[in-house]
Amino acid sequence: MVEVMIVIAIISIMAAIAIPNFMRYKKNAEDVAALSAARNAYTAALCYLADNASQEWPDLSFAKLQEGGFRDTETNVTVETVGTWIRTTPKGGRHYYEINSAGHIDEYPKP
Repeated sequence: MVEVMIVIAIISIMAAIAIPNFMRYKKNAEDVAALSAARNAYTAALCYLADNASQEWPDLSFAKLQEGGFRDTETNVTVETVGTWIRTTPKGGRHYYEINSAGHIDEYPKP
């Protein structure tokens, strides 16, 4: 009986260490997915604008990004156009990213 209690205590200690680390790794992965989506959306925006010379960067929408080749992924990342920026927000991450027409990416903490 004592041996079983010791095994349960050891497993509990290991779980107490592993679960917070797993949650941190998951949030980091969601942030990286949002950063990747920002880069992919920027590339799609450039492709769309190259194909449609009469359009300008502020006129971009999510539908136009899809026309440019952007494919929404299953990574729980929200992609939206905000004025002259494309913003990607992970649903569970700690940051969101905005990329402008020059390809400059800014990282912000989530509000």
